[in-house]
Amino acid sequence: MDAEIRVPEVELIALAERFLRSHGLNAAQTGSLARILVAAQRDGSLSHGLQRLPGTRDTMGHPDFNRQADPQPESLSPAVTRIDAQYGFSCLAAERGIPQLIEKARQVGIGLLAVNNGFHSTALWPMVERIAEAGLVGLSMNPTHAWVTPFGGTKGVLGTNPIAFAWPRGEKPPYVFDFATTAASRADIAMHRASGKEIPDHWGLDASGNRTTDPAEVLAGAMLPFGGHKGSALATMIELMGGPLIGDRTSRQSQDFDKGANAAPCHGELLLAFSPELAGGLVAFERAESVFKGFADQNVRLPGDRRYRTREQSAREGIAVSVALLERIRSLIP
Repeated sequence: MDAEIRVPEVELIALAERFLRSHGLNAAQTGSLARILVAAQRDGSLSHGLQRLPGTRDTMGHPDFNRQADPQPESLSPAVTRIDAQYGFSCLAAERGIPQLIEKARQVGIGLLAVNNGFHSTALWPMVERIAEAGLVGLSMNPTHAWVTPFGGTKGVLGTNPIAFAWPRGEKPPYVFDFATTAASRADIAMHRASGKEIPDHWGLDASGNRTTDPAEVLAGAMLPFGGHKGSALATMIELMGGPLIGDRTSRQSQDFDKGANAAPCHGELLLAFSPELAGGLVAFERAESVFKGFADQNVRLPGDRRYRTREQSAREGIAVSVALLERIRSLIP
């Protein structure tokens, strides 16, 4: 196992910012991306943490990437906001659109934020967590690249198509989940390849359409949806809602747009916010807590609990990070 050290959060953010600035990214995008990658590392989501930082160079090298993007939200209706990421990293556009999304949901009960033309390379949960911290229910989803075969197929059509959900719990941390609709995330498969480990044979297919335990063959072939036809249907819903519904690319179109640059997928992201208070009154929160109590009564962990425990440990002791990864990041700063 790689040696790890623990580093204060502010120091890791400063390192990530220095890396991104050294490659020409403007201040607004640098701060946004650094914070969200370090937040994932802080919470133990290593596949979406600082491991992704070196790869941002490939994304910034895409011929259409905009290092100076300055997205601004546009109100389209009492419920709908659109923000064009201007071919920069999508996290800045999402951050800037969320305040208007929250305000609209508070006023009319529901808000929709369409983020367009963004290179997406981060987890979804930090954004829906912000929505829940405002007392609202949050939902987010997006297509990616056509790496995933539909159930029964052998060739990529769908993306890994993640979905994230957050429910507010007052003084308690929000209930949050975030997962891809594949048997495993692409980042997890890549981590297995890097460490020379085999993967379960239900994670993907090789280029000939056969199941394989070799992560490199899956990355060159096709990933599989979780849950067979059910996961495939859910991934298709996300494909439609995070792409055509908001006037943005499908996973196939996003992959074509890559032009061989090996960049993060460029596509849309849909964020929704709902007001339980307007839709259901205070009883909505009371009845939700009765559901969570059912978990506690059986000693069953809620999704997100481990992340919150890891966050508390990181606050006390510093964030765990691989020494080799830190050295690699530092070596890539000009």
